[in-house]
Amino acid sequence: MSFVKEFREFAVKGNVVDMAVGIIIGAAFGKIVSSLVSDVVTPPLGYIIGGVDFTKLAVTLPSLTEGAEPVTIRYGVFLQATFDFIIVALAIFMLVKLINRLRRAEEAKPAAPPAPPRQEVLLEEIRDLLKQQR
Repeated sequence: MSFVKEFREFAVKGNVVDMAVGIIIGAAFGKIVSSLVSDVVTPPLGYIIGGVDFTKLAVTLPSLTEGAEPVTIRYGVFLQATFDFIIVALAIFMLVKLINRLRRAEEAKPAAPPAPPRQEVLLEEIRDLLKQQR
């Protein structure tokens, strides 16, 4: 089997195509969630907490030797990344919860009752015929 033919079979397998579609949709969904967090959720939170910027919080340790750069522990960047993660996770949770609620509402719609078994239909017909003979 030639290399090109083998590669073509690999590239057009259903799993590879499904995975590629999932990655593309996931990237697009990531942009939606990022926009939701940065453009919709974060501005009101920043307004509520007074525009505090955690990224500027840091502790600078004195240098131990002459001429060496002091060491800066930027714990504010870590705090901001943690808050961003929590906000993104909360936004995704709320979105998934909404989607699940819509799915449950769709599933809860009453379906048409199933047709009675053939035996019951025949018994009902016999009953009706016996009533008519009386």
